[in-house]
Amino acid sequence: MNRLVILAALSGAMAVAAGAFGAHGASGDAAEWLRTGGQYQLVHAVAALIAAQMGFRAPGWLFVVGALIFAGTLYLMALGLPRWLGAITPIGGTALIAGWLWLAWSAIRSG
Repeated sequence: MNRLVILAALSGAMAVAAGAFGAHGASGDAAEWLRTGGQYQLVHAVAALIAAQMGFRAPGWLFVVGALIFAGTLYLMALGLPRWLGAITPIGGTALIAGWLWLAWSAIRSG
């Protein structure tokens, strides 16, 4: 069982659901947070799938975990939880950046 692929696929599904809710069931800041979270989560779900297929598992995991933290905090704020969660969001963004850098390094090393 490829847990990374499963979680990346579930992450993609969650991103689409969040984006749809942001477009049709939310307004104001909540709609923007859902839209932003959905966009970042969907892009990184696809990136995780590609990284997994290329055999670069560590960057794939950073994409999945980073997207969950980044988008998850935005989703929670959109659902009415405290805005201080926004202070956690950059941790997810940092993991996403690290995933891209690790992917580049892995590609360079693999020749």
